[in-house]
Amino acid sequence: MNTQPIAFDPSQLRKTVLDMAYAGSTVHIGCAFSIIELLAVLYRHHLRYPGNDPDASDRDYFVLSKGHGVMAQYACLRELGWLPESAFAGYFSNGSDLKGLSDSRVRGLEVTSGSLGHGFSVGVGMALGAQLNGTDQKTYVLVGDGEINEGPIWEGALFAAHRQMKNFMVIVDENGFQAMGSTQEVLDLGSIQAKFESFGFSGLSVDGHNETEIDQAIRALWAKDAEKPKVLVAKTIKGKGVPFMEHDNRWHYTRLNAETHAAALSAVMGGTAP
Repeated sequence: MNTQPIAFDPSQLRKTVLDMAYAGSTVHIGCAFSIIELLAVLYRHHLRYPGNDPDASDRDYFVLSKGHGVMAQYACLRELGWLPESAFAGYFSNGSDLKGLSDSRVRGLEVTSGSLGHGFSVGVGMALGAQLNGTDQKTYVLVGDGEINEGPIWEGALFAAHRQMKNFMVIVDENGFQAMGSTQEVLDLGSIQAKFESFGFSGLSVDGHNETEIDQAIRALWAKDAEKPKVLVAKTIKGKGVPFMEHDNRWHYTRLNAETHAAALSAVMGGTAP
């Protein structure tokens, strides 16, 4: 568990995302907003970084397989002090170290995961390494619901269950959308929890914006079915926190202008945008 007294306030995290997206004139705001509370709970209560060191050899692993949601993770790394403030003002500019997809060359990011489906299997490999080394390290992998259309997800799931990776948890951001439409339209997934359970996982589903519920579910999953990998299915809202973005898939690729940036800031900061 991280022992730093950091709030990881979802409103502040969303503000950071909005400011980055506006500064860089970039996209993927809606899909970053759907995972804010999930990341806040993980970094606040569960991910272990001894000495607040993202390179500590006995750290837990967090893999953002849904790499296009990386602005939400950048916002958390800012709270941890792992990235310089200059990186945020210059987001997506020429020479910037921070890209629009997760990049393992950035301190605090474990994998490069722009190619969907691959981060999951990398996370399985990390969990296998910890298992073989006999450590108590945990591996968390966050995937999108559209992402699990990819075959490597299910190959990795089979392997994780076969090896009884009790140190592995996948968190599914079930916001109901992917780039080109709703998940139901593109490829109906049915019950995601039931699918993973049929592959040998122990599962729970939660409101992905209720931080207490998320925290309790993560603890409950680690406490049950000791020899199984875990799946937490988080029911979320794409664009959560800004009414004109919520459930509107145009905000997968829409850029902010001065007016929408100001309006979105006002929404996430409770009507008092700084």
